[in-house]
Amino acid sequence: MQKDLVIVSLGGSLIVPEEIDVEFLKKFRELILRYVKLGKKFIIITGGGRTARRYQKAASEISHLNEEDLDWIGIHSTRLNAHLLRTILRDVAHPVIVKNPTKKEAFKESVLVAAGWKPGCSTDFDAVLLAKAYKAKKLVNLTNIEYVYNKDPKKFPDAKKLEKISWKDFRKIVGDEWDPGLNMPFDPVASKEAQKLGLEVAIMKGSDLENFENYIQGKGFKGTTIS
Repeated sequence: MQKDLVIVSLGGSLIVPEEIDVEFLKKFRELILRYVKLGKKFIIITGGGRTARRYQKAASEISHLNEEDLDWIGIHSTRLNAHLLRTILRDVAHPVIVKNPTKKEAFKESVLVAAGWKPGCSTDFDAVLLAKAYKAKKLVNLTNIEYVYNKDPKKFPDAKKLEKISWKDFRKIVGDEWDPGLNMPFDPVASKEAQKLGLEVAIMKGSDLENFENYIQGKGFKGTTIS
C-alpha cells in the first residue's frame, strides 16, 4: 500500500484564499479521481488557513483568548475544510474524517480525509503522524509558496530559494516553538518529529496542479525537498 499511497497536507490558503476557491477544488477533485482510477490512494489532511485566522482575529478583538482557545478555533476551521473536501470526494472517500492521527483508521476507500487533532501543533504535525501510522516515507505539503527560502523573501530581497535542505538546517530557519496562527512553510513541532522519523517532505505551490502531478508520478518538480 505504501508504494501507491500519497499523503497530502493541503493548505487552507488553497481552499479558502479569500472566498472558497471553487475552481481550484474542481480541478483538485478531477486530479484525485484520475489517479484513483490508476490505483493510487490518498490521505489528505486540510489546514485552516484564512478561515482560522479570521475567526481567531475576530474572537481576539472581543475577548482575551489564551493559546488553547486560539488553537481550538484553528482546529475546528480545519475540520470545516475537511468536511468540504470529503463531501466533494464522497464517491471515493471514507465516510469518517480522521481527527486523531495516532489511531490508524482501517479504510477500504481510495481517499481518507483528515483534519486537526489537538492544541499545540498544526495539521503539518498531524500529517507527519499519519505518515508514521501508515508507514509512509514521504509526504507532500501543498501550500501557497513555490519554495522554502533561507529567510523571508518579503522582507529580504537577497533571500535565496532552497531546492533541497536537511532537517537540521531547516529547523534553524523555523525554530522550535509552536504558536497558533504561525505562518511557516512547515511548523516547528512537525519538523522535529519528521526529522526523528527520517521523513522526506516536499513543499510546493499547491495551485500548480501540473507540478503536483509530476510529484505523484515521481518526476522532477518545482519545490523544496526536506530530508
